[in-house]
Amino acid sequence: MRRFILAGAPGAGKTAILNRLRSEGFSVVAEAATDIIAAAQAQGVLEPWREPAFIDSIACLQKERESCAATPHDGIQFWDRSVVCTAALATYLGHPFSPFLVSELKRIRCKSVFENRVFFIRNLGFITPTEARRISFDESLRFEAIHEHTYRDLGFELVYIARGTVSERVKAIRANLQRR
Repeated sequence: MRRFILAGAPGAGKTAILNRLRSEGFSVVAEAATDIIAAAQAQGVLEPWREPAFIDSIACLQKERESCAATPHDGIQFWDRSVVCTAALATYLGHPFSPFLVSELKRIRCKSVFENRVFFIRNLGFITPTEARRISFDESLRFEAIHEHTYRDLGFELVYIARGTVSERVKAIRANLQRR
């Protein structure tokens, strides 16, 4: 199984790209943070990201999805974010790295859980707020930079996917897969 991560700023279009890849027959794993936020908000916690346990909740769900998502499909699977994004989120929010987060970062690198190439989806030049995405465009740019730095620090190679239509971006991802 070759697992590829799509990373980048909130609102960059990762989910739209992943939905297209899914419709083209690829195996796709959904983002965990949005689900954790929705579950907490359904229980009346309006801003769950303020709680330090929020980060471990995301990392735990990502690990769970990893074990459930093992499929022989066509050998390629795309992930909407990874535990590296969760580490970038912790940095952005000012939360310390818990022992669990540190162990997950080490595990995915030591076991080569994901391909070293990460498709880094560039921002669209604007952001559309949602219940889970309450961030300004300027803040999303700061978060984007933290993501880049975090992935590079952990030794990942970033493949930048420029602004464009969903079709153009999927075409760029497919072309990169074929080149290697």
